[in-house]
Amino acid sequence: MKLIFMYYPVRDLETSLEFYREKLGFDEAWREGTDTAALKLPGSDVQLLLESDEDDHSKPGGVFQVESVDAFFKDNKGILTFVKKPVDIPPGRYAIYEDNAGNPIRIIDFSAEKAGV
Repeated sequence: MKLIFMYYPVRDLETSLEFYREKLGFDEAWREGTDTAALKLPGSDVQLLLESDEDDHSKPGGVFQVESVDAFFKDNKGILTFVKKPVDIPPGRYAIYEDNAGNPIRIIDFSAEKAGV
């Protein structure tokens, strides 16, 4: 697993983007629709992921890239507590499991991008 995003839930994406751009000087890296955007963190390959549409799992935390979310889920479904089973998202697949303290750990793969979807 490789850390690629720090996930921060927000109430209002535009207001939050303004704060991070204007107050902290972060540059926007990309945006997906009206609910999700990423910001470049100076001196890091990790990006700050802001999202306003994931109400049921709204704790901040890391988003880790895995080779295959489906394979990770299959190999760990009896070991880890998954609170969001694998689902399709624009770049590939996504799931969430919890650590032993109840913190969400998000995993993502870029299978759709690799397949040219």
